[in-house]
Amino acid sequence: MKNLLVSTALIACLPGTALASDADRDDPGTIIVTGKADGYRADNSVTATKTDTPLLDVPQSISVVTRERLDDQAQHSMADVLRYVPGTTIGQGEGNRDQVTLRGQNTTADFFLDGVRDDVQYYRSLYNIERVEILKGPFALIFGRGGSGGIINRVQKTPSVEALSVGGVASVNTFGAWDVSADINAPISGNAAFRLNANYESLDNHRDFFGGERYAINPYLAVDLGQWKLGLSYEYVNDDRIADRGVPSIATAAGQPNVPISGYRDTFFGVPGVNRTGLEAQIVKARLDGELTDGLNWSTTLLYGDYNKYYTNVFANGAATGQTGTVALTSYTDPTKRQNFIAQSNLVWDLDFGPIGNKVLLGLEYGGQNSTNQRRDGTMSSSMLNLANIIYPTVSFGVLSRNTESDVQFFSAYAQDQISFGEHVDVVVGLRYDRFEIKGTDLIGTPRAFARTDEKVSPRVGLILKPQENISIYGSYSQSFLPRSGDQFLTMTTTQQNLAPEKFTNYEVGAKWDIRPDLNLTVALFQLDRTNATTPDPNNVTATINVGETRTRGFELGLTGRITPQWQMSGGYTYQDAQLRGNGFVRLAQVPKHQFALWNRYDFTGKLGLGLGLVKQSSQFAAIRTSATTTRLPAFTRVDAALFYKANERLELQINAENLLDAKYFSDAHNNNNITPGAPVNARFTARIRF
Repeated sequence: MKNLLVSTALIACLPGTALASDADRDDPGTIIVTGKADGYRADNSVTATKTDTPLLDVPQSISVVTRERLDDQAQHSMADVLRYVPGTTIGQGEGNRDQVTLRGQNTTADFFLDGVRDDVQYYRSLYNIERVEILKGPFALIFGRGGSGGIINRVQKTPSVEALSVGGVASVNTFGAWDVSADINAPISGNAAFRLNANYESLDNHRDFFGGERYAINPYLAVDLGQWKLGLSYEYVNDDRIADRGVPSIATAAGQPNVPISGYRDTFFGVPGVNRTGLEAQIVKARLDGELTDGLNWSTTLLYGDYNKYYTNVFANGAATGQTGTVALTSYTDPTKRQNFIAQSNLVWDLDFGPIGNKVLLGLEYGGQNSTNQRRDGTMSSSMLNLANIIYPTVSFGVLSRNTESDVQFFSAYAQDQISFGEHVDVVVGLRYDRFEIKGTDLIGTPRAFARTDEKVSPRVGLILKPQENISIYGSYSQSFLPRSGDQFLTMTTTQQNLAPEKFTNYEVGAKWDIRPDLNLTVALFQLDRTNATTPDPNNVTATINVGETRTRGFELGLTGRITPQWQMSGGYTYQDAQLRGNGFVRLAQVPKHQFALWNRYDFTGKLGLGLGLVKQSSQFAAIRTSATTTRLPAFTRVDAALFYKANERLELQINAENLLDAKYFSDAHNNNNITPGAPVNARFTARIRF
């Protein structure tokens, strides 16, 4: 076994490639297993433990958004998905990328595709996705560096030999945005199938000057070779849109927090024709899994990604001096190229010692990530925008202010055992060794080399008590770390080279109850400690500040599944208290204390259904609160609705209404003065057809 592990160090395993269960093997259509779901409720996860494990037996908080729910809510972006997942907070991402805060930890990199790292800064598509999994708490054992507050994993649609199927979706909303997509599954033989997903989207919203387009195509071939299963996937993504960083803040009473400026919901605080972001990506994935002997399975994946991205923007760089006063502007342009190669290999061994069952995971991961990045600061004809008479300045970009290249190499080895002591007690234990090495050069002026190597061991321990088959009570402990190069490793200062990595430690207790096979209740209490912590400087968008040790404590409650055969629900509540330890005045950015989200679908007949959703969120600070005037985003409540009509077996129609009561709110932020106004009431009409 040792020789086999060594020989596969450069081959990758995908958590989603777990071998089919006995039930799956009886299904002639199954080639690649990606998890099982019934409506809004998912039964298992192959991501949380890298083994095919029922969610009831996983000692951690997991939210799964199934394809059925993605469709019912007409979700088109990761922000759409995560808005309805309490415990996650959407970030603005400077108008050019997905960004999220999980348990007080802000990240642009803790995203995965079928369990493989997908850390480039861009907007992720949903057209070829079967479900989205949100795992909360540090998970270095499974994912390596990062994953400090949790991770977001997209599970890709896979081919099936069951039958030829052709599906299409078209939608348009009241802002003028529209999209079309196709999903074609074609059996090639009794043991091979081909699937093609493609999408085109014309972008628009309520904001002045916003627009753009995104298109993507994903052919996928899968072959069942008997004991072995092979999958080959290629995805091309092209995204070009306006980079919009929202509105600034404005002062209120002296000594009180700033608030987002009102009355400028649609106003663009950039320069038309200058603010733009684009991405071209090509992602190739090969996966192989099979059964070596009875009870011994081997799963592998290789992933190569080539990403070419840029963004150029002008944005508010300070608070407005008054409701009709002035706002300071600044600008820069920032292109990045990256090539990712990631290889992962897992062996899963099921063996019993009398009444004690063991599911042993042994894995290796190797990867290389090469990045080049430049930045040029802009010079504007005027650095102030007069709100009483808006005239946009002209902009030119001068010499390089940043020009770096970096090479990251990482290697990991990990072991985990899921131990069953009879029917009522399970224990999960594991360790992961990570070696992370970065070498780079700052090419501005006299070239300056930078480098650092970190070697870390990350433990995980979980205890699961099952008083009866459908109930689990668990406790868990886990750790993770983040190298000083950050989550994008573009540069490293001399000071950063000498600092220890940031460390994240999570304690969690909880319970899961399958009230019925189609209805699940979860509850969790957690504490996440971060040491050697840094955070973006709210007064300098290109710098970070050291804040010491932070702590996030919280409580989560979730209910997902069928209340009745006609009524499906997915809802949850999260309470979070995130602050600097020893100084409760310093609050972490973008962590509302209270979040509640609820989505319902009720089918009155076999043809007619109604959807109703509610998102309620308390106030939050746009940046880490270090002063009395740090900007606070107000609390908000948003109501959404949908109407579903099934014309026949081939055609389904639906209308989704967002912000039905036309609430005025601010949906997300990047810092004190880049704040996104929520969209007014709008509707989207969708038609789905299948053959």
